[in-house]
Amino acid sequence: MKKLVAVFAVCMFLAASGLAMAKEWKKVRIGVEGAYPPFSYVKPDGELAGFDIDIAKALGVAMGAEVTLVAQDWDGIIPALLAKKYDAIIASMSITEERKKKVAFSNKYYNTPAKFICKKGSIATFSKEAIKGKTVGVQRATIHDKYLTDVYGKDVEIKRYGSQDEAYLDLVAGRVDMLMADSIALSDGFLKKEEGKDYTFIGPDLSDPKWFGAGAGVAIRKGDQDLAELFNKAIDTIRANGTYKAIQDSYFDFNVYGD
Repeated sequence: MKKLVAVFAVCMFLAASGLAMAKEWKKVRIGVEGAYPPFSYVKPDGELAGFDIDIAKALGVAMGAEVTLVAQDWDGIIPALLAKKYDAIIASMSITEERKKKVAFSNKYYNTPAKFICKKGSIATFSKEAIKGKTVGVQRATIHDKYLTDVYGKDVEIKRYGSQDEAYLDLVAGRVDMLMADSIALSDGFLKKEEGKDYTFIGPDLSDPKWFGAGAGVAIRKGDQDLAELFNKAIDTIRANGTYKAIQDSYFDFNVYGD
């Protein structure tokens, strides 16, 4: 009986002092969006697919953990993490100072610039003056939304969407003049498709860390730093053993990881 009391007392002390034993993380639930091709989308048979999805599964293997994917709309993806609907987010979420106030991150697992697109011939040369008065579509509550609001909010009308697919539909329908998003999402998710053949990139690559952060990372709750470290080790593992390159090469013809 005395031993049980002593063990209980030690456990209470460790918990109170923040030194409780780390969780083993043999099962990890990962929040994904499922509406951001080619990074994340839903196939006709209802199965989740895409670069983020394959990376999530590969990281689970490298960690020795059973991964469960949980689809979640972008608008609620961080609140659902904080509410413990899942343990981590792998959804092309850029590592920014603003987001780090709410969640912690792993190291990056890819980094690509943002861009604008518009209808071919509609804007001769990109400049703030040239796009003044234009309606620009962007996915709500993203780094692109933040940048567009801060830099061009007084010059353009901003139309915000719950998903990138909704933005594409409105561009084709003529309800917006331009879109801004990740360059790869715009290229593979729209420009390379039949409906995007009349549209093109315009303006420079956008990658200022002030708005676009240090690349996309795995988001986790601040109290789960041990899980972040497991993801860091897993990212290093899949990059070293060729798994990352195999996944990358099935979606892109360039180094999506960045410098």
